[in-house]
Amino acid sequence: MSTIYIDKELCKGCAVCVSFCPLKLINMSDHDVNASGYAIAEMNSDSCTACAICAMMCPDSAITVVKEDKK
Repeated sequence: MSTIYIDKELCKGCAVCVSFCPLKLINMSDHDVNASGYAIAEMNSDSCTACAICAMMCPDSAITVVKEDKK
C-alpha cells in the first residue's frame, strides 16, 4: 500500500491529478477547502500503487507519493 500526501495550502483545486490518476483514486473534496477557499484534492482509496503520475502532473508540486515497503 502507498499513500499520497496533498499539501492543502499548495493545492489550488485544478483537478489535474484527478484526471491523470489511472486508478481514479483521487477526487476533489466537497467539504475541505484551503485558506484561499479552493476545494482540495484528496485520496479516496488505499489502493495506490505509487505510480506518482499525480505528483508529476501537479502544476503546483502539491503532491508527495510515499511508497510503503512490503514486509
